[in-house]
Amino acid sequence: MQIGNNVNQYLNPYTEQNKSLQKIATALKINQASDNPSSMMISDALRTQASGYTQALQNANSAVASIQIADKAVSEQSNILDNVREKLIQASTATTSQEGREAILKDIQGLMQNFDDIASSTNYNGQNLLQSSSTDNSATSLETFQLGNTSQDVVTTSEVQSNSLGVGLSGLLTQDGGSFSADVARGFLSQVDNAMDTLNNYRGEFGSTQNQLESSGRNLIQQQVQTQIAQSQLSGADIAQEVSNFNKLNVLSHAGAYAQSQFNVTQHTVLRLLT
Repeated sequence: MQIGNNVNQYLNPYTEQNKSLQKIATALKINQASDNPSSMMISDALRTQASGYTQALQNANSAVASIQIADKAVSEQSNILDNVREKLIQASTATTSQEGREAILKDIQGLMQNFDDIASSTNYNGQNLLQSSSTDNSATSLETFQLGNTSQDVVTTSEVQSNSLGVGLSGLLTQDGGSFSADVARGFLSQVDNAMDTLNNYRGEFGSTQNQLESSGRNLIQQQVQTQIAQSQLSGADIAQEVSNFNKLNVLSHAGAYAQSQFNVTQHTVLRLLT
């Protein structure tokens, strides 16, 4: 005579109960590859994509901040050129003495030094925005902002050289006071007007780039949200359903344990009778 029992049938509810408890604890229905291999692969891909959108959005925010800093600096430079232009008009009239013109030129050259100081010091996170570097007054390089998960998701800015050399006013800094006549002052007026046009063009490009960045940022938010929703739907656990499953498995587990204990008692009794 053989007396035995199927222990596995009692262990199975216990194993499934642990899986259900893990899903409740993590709020995920996929906690390991064996849960659903294909769904886990898709879920991981979506999570990676969502992470990329998060970083791209941070890139967009940083880019907007740098553009705003550059625009504010160029706006201040425009104010400086307004003052320079007023002083040149004053120096261009016959009622201003030569001594007065020389004093005006000193004021203008001081303003232009401030103009260049702004160009050399304006930066974002150590990166100069209005010229190549703090000591190199050549134009900035083209800047490319990564705003997505592919190499095509980029926004590129134009070169900027917002210093006296770049806007064509370096001659004001080297102008000699003794030869600074009314005619020379009038000659600089057109150069200042051209320089102001250059600054206005820079600001127009800044504004266009900022609009593009903000539009990309809004699109990134939508893509990020949709990707996270898709990933959550694929891997997120239905907590109410899992609690219900857990309770059902818990009953089965206790029933199995009770059945096993009763079987052990019965087996012991039978063996005693047989002996």
